[in-house]
Amino acid sequence: MTNLTDVAVVGFAQAPNVRRTHGTTNGVEMLVPIFAQAFERTGLSKQDIGFWCSGSSDYLAGRAFSFVAAVDAIGAFPPIHESHVEMDAAWALYEAWLKIRMGEVDTALVYGFGKSSAGELRRVLALQLDPYVTAPLWPDSIAVAGLQARLGLDAGLWSEKDLAEVAIRSRADAAANPYAQVSGHAEVSELLDAPFVADPLRAHDIAPVTDGAAVIVLASVERARDLVERPAVIAGIDHRVDSPALGSRDLTRSASAEAAGRAAGAGSAGPVEVAELHAPFTHQELILREALGLGEGVRINPSGGALTGNPMFSAGLARIGEAATRILDGDARRALGHATSGPALQQNLVAVLERG
Repeated sequence: MTNLTDVAVVGFAQAPNVRRTHGTTNGVEMLVPIFAQAFERTGLSKQDIGFWCSGSSDYLAGRAFSFVAAVDAIGAFPPIHESHVEMDAAWALYEAWLKIRMGEVDTALVYGFGKSSAGELRRVLALQLDPYVTAPLWPDSIAVAGLQARLGLDAGLWSEKDLAEVAIRSRADAAANPYAQVSGHAEVSELLDAPFVADPLRAHDIAPVTDGAAVIVLASVERARDLVERPAVIAGIDHRVDSPALGSRDLTRSASAEAAGRAAGAGSAGPVEVAELHAPFTHQELILREALGLGEGVRINPSGGALTGNPMFSAGLARIGEAATRILDGDARRALGHATSGPALQQNLVAVLERG
């Protein structure tokens, strides 16, 4: 049996998380600068990349084959080996991981981008719902999350104070993140006095509308050791999916995140020190912490997480990149990155990273 190649993250870059109302939706303006950053940090060039894979959405961009326009950020020559997924670029990372794992290439560049401010995001995300029963009712993404949060409140699984504390910690941590869109200090009483956006969710419970992009460079472990001092080796990665029918699953837990975490090795070979969770709503962080078995000793979202900047189709990739950065910088030996897609944590991807 052929030995599979180990894969490591060797570079990460992201665009500032902002909300704009101008510019195009093809992502080129956001991608060109962060490609340059990733190449500078790894010492690689475009010619050194064996495989390119992106994540984005035509629905968000409002145009067909929008990812093709984004390829302009790479350049027309020389020809490249390229692919695309119509979802968060964390799933593009999974495809690129497989390419290196199977020995087809020894380097890959993964990127995701999205301009959420170009449309009405709450309605755009309704298009990912069950097309026969749910989508025709047009429940927006925040209303669906509100139903999930209410179920947990009524079951006594969390309180409004618990949710506010998640927001407070996230904003405080984001103060040290120059890419964050939202940051600062707040008191629980102050947040709980705010009006509801979708009962029981208030503004602090909801990730902001964000434009942004992110890029990760992968390499085989053998190549990675020539590029960086401490490669972040992907020790395990897996993704699972729950039913899109909201009434057919328990929304207060995430069976798919639990299964993906178990398959990726989140609960084996020692605890993780840092976990970057893609939780666009405060209560979803609590669900994910439970599903992934993350105890009190795990540092959750030191970047501030998606609550302080949630660029569609790159926020999940950024969580993996942020987790890998802790290893690349020498701040952690074992970290976890998580990405989600779909309504109410329907699809989940978990990557466990270790110092190589």
